[in-house]
Amino acid sequence: SMKVVIVSKALLVASYRQKLTELSRLGVEVTAVVPNRWKEGGREQQLEPGPNGAYRTVVADVRFTGHFHLHYYPDLGRIIREARPDLVHLDEEPYNLATLLGTRASCRAGIPSLFFTWQNLNRRYPMPVRVIEQYVYAHAAHALAGNEDARCVLRQKGFESAITVVPQFGVDPDVYHPQAHEHDHFSVGFLNRLVEPKGPMIALEALVSLPPDVRMCIAGDGPLRRRVESTVRARCLEDRVDLRVRIPSAEMPDLLRSLSVVILPSLTTDRWKEQFGRILIEAMACGVPVIGSDSGEIPNVIGDAGLIVPEGDAGALAGAIQTIRMDSALRMELSKRGRERVLRNFTHAQVARQTRQAYAETLSSAQGL
Repeated sequence: SMKVVIVSKALLVASYRQKLTELSRLGVEVTAVVPNRWKEGGREQQLEPGPNGAYRTVVADVRFTGHFHLHYYPDLGRIIREARPDLVHLDEEPYNLATLLGTRASCRAGIPSLFFTWQNLNRRYPMPVRVIEQYVYAHAAHALAGNEDARCVLRQKGFESAITVVPQFGVDPDVYHPQAHEHDHFSVGFLNRLVEPKGPMIALEALVSLPPDVRMCIAGDGPLRRRVESTVRARCLEDRVDLRVRIPSAEMPDLLRSLSVVILPSLTTDRWKEQFGRILIEAMACGVPVIGSDSGEIPNVIGDAGLIVPEGDAGALAGAIQTIRMDSALRMELSKRGRERVLRNFTHAQVARQTRQAYAETLSSAQGL
């Protein structure tokens, strides 16, 4: 067995802590360090109640809450010394202050550390961020990269230690599972933040060219909400679009099962391209066919379990929706493949297994030094 401290604001979300339960099943003794509060998009996030499995949770004081780059935990050094882990897992980008201070505290305690990165664009950061990044690269024993492009970026930037490509979190296949559902209409789901790069305007444009009995559910908050509402009115789509706010995770599986297809028409910008597309694995786990653009990691997540269309092409998106609508054999085939693909790659248990493997490699190479 091994002892690991995981520092992660993401673990405030109860469903993500399932990964810790799976890690403990694999013989990893986990101490999870989470912030006592986190502000994001104006919303204050606290530790969500949920079953506390076979792991310890330490709720630590955080400075600069809500600032990805600047937040840090003043007590982290003490927490690490007291927990005496074999390994410290910093669930943060290498250019964040929390990662720098966590890496330094681990070094001082003589404990190997690893970090997690989603960053799939090679961006040159200003000082002092570049110094933070280079320090972490020089002192971290291993990196977890959320996608293939992020692995390449680490290498281009000079990170020389081992890298494991593994998503940050999976899904629970017992919660996200298929269920027979009567569909009155063919309905398309766009369940994402209403921001330009996620492609909500492309989704609406595709809907306009589809037959009137095709409906769309748009669920999400974001700066484009007004524009989505005015477009729905201007294009006389009120009867066809069900516009909702962001769906709490507990209600997501039922909503997904009510849909015929889920789309993620993301657009690459010079500052962002799709890093994963979590909604895709949630839909696939529920047996709902998916269509994604070819932005970033989407084709790697979907594999052969859905359709890929060129980004920014509303006509191609409408065509793919129509293909799935007209071909019930294809619908059933994609539904089956999606579920199988999630069970093989994207459950909490699979992500935990790959993560534990990375831990084991880190420890054996640290001992070989």
